[in-house]
Amino acid sequence: MNNSFVSMASIGEFDPLNATIPATKVEITVCPNCFGRTEVIDNTLNPDFVRKFLLDYFFEERQNLRFDLRLERSLGGISGKKCGTIIVKAEELNNCRESVMMQFCGNKLDKKDFFGKSDPFLVFYRSNEDGTFTICHKTEVIKNTLNPVWQAFKIPVRALCNGDYDRTIKVEVYDWDRDGSHDFIGEFSTSYRELSRGQSQFNVYEVVNPKKKDKKKKYLNSGTVSQHVICNPAQPTSLHYMNPYQLNTYAMALKAVGEIIQDYDSDKMFPALGFGAKLPPDGRVSHEFALNGSPQNPYCAGIEGVMEAYYQSLKSVQLYGPTNFSPVINHVARYAASVKDGSQYFVLLIITDGVISDMAQTKESIVNASCLPMSIIIVGVGPAEFDAMVELDGDEIRISSRGRYAERDIVQFVPFRDYIDRTGNHILSMARLAKDVLAEIPDQFLSYMRTRGIKPSPAPKC
Repeated sequence: MNNSFVSMASIGEFDPLNATIPATKVEITVCPNCFGRTEVIDNTLNPDFVRKFLLDYFFEERQNLRFDLRLERSLGGISGKKCGTIIVKAEELNNCRESVMMQFCGNKLDKKDFFGKSDPFLVFYRSNEDGTFTICHKTEVIKNTLNPVWQAFKIPVRALCNGDYDRTIKVEVYDWDRDGSHDFIGEFSTSYRELSRGQSQFNVYEVVNPKKKDKKKKYLNSGTVSQHVICNPAQPTSLHYMNPYQLNTYAMALKAVGEIIQDYDSDKMFPALGFGAKLPPDGRVSHEFALNGSPQNPYCAGIEGVMEAYYQSLKSVQLYGPTNFSPVINHVARYAASVKDGSQYFVLLIITDGVISDMAQTKESIVNASCLPMSIIIVGVGPAEFDAMVELDGDEIRISSRGRYAERDIVQFVPFRDYIDRTGNHILSMARLAKDVLAEIPDQFLSYMRTRGIKPSPAPKC
């Protein structure tokens, strides 16, 4: 683009003494050029620019906008040659100031490069009121892989859907080529309402190439794209949101179970671990970190101390998928393996809002731990589908791994949503949850002691 386009649009004279507050904002999208400077897109005859320009719109005032080019006009400059067209679109912006952090990964995408795999990237489009689509985000290119993991990105919800949570968001998947003729892999559609659910079976999207689908009867898809869990505790939509007036679902589950079980611990000092986060200062992803920030001494005083450590950790770490259970299970198992004389019994409480990502490793960890003095309680919070978790709860079919069966059932899983009181009584919801998840602990405790011939110690003499 050359300098002649910089002053393409001009606004009427502005009087700062008589200015009023704008009633709304208008987003102007210009293809292939726009007011100001866009980013540069190399080697293409059909550029679709991401950058938008915001102008204050005053309903009660007349504002003169002068465009040197019409809403749609052929571009000239070279005699006898077509130079393309310019299209200007405008839509009133919703007064939505929310932003969202998202991350996506691909799985088994189509191979497009002859001497390699593919160099995939994603292009996001917001649907417009007239049924057309406007580009709103591009990811970086991941070289030579069919299973890319793109970097997390933050984007205004207004850019994705203009505040309309059910508006269609189209995502196209391309294989990058140096000459700019990027190969189309496929596409899928979603909405912000679906994306805001976080990682679940509903947010695994089939990437479909319509042309391939029409030609091949047995064509299923060109791979899948799934959403990783990226939680922003500052957003009211987050399950970790710290509402000053009530507990979030994580805190409710922790308090409900912890306040009962803490009475069976003599010193009431509890190690509290987190999993699935980027830790300061280098952003290292961890699935086994101390909530209080002290790896050498992760113990917290009582359940109130655990909750305080949880709240403080939300301010220092960046929550990050995937959801891996095996590291924390193995962590507790190491402690339990060192005390087999019946003097101690360990109960691990796991609270999660994500579908498990390391199922095979978790099953092996549970099978290994089934011979140790420990039980595992898993509470699922949020709207995710937890069907796979039921497999871990060995009430009907004993869990197995690599041909080995668990010595005994040590896992109890429940989704918290099954216990939420419809009238909004959180105390009742917490009581129902605690009663159900703790019901199996006595039998699990006794089964370990009896199979090893461990009897209660004599009562201390008064």
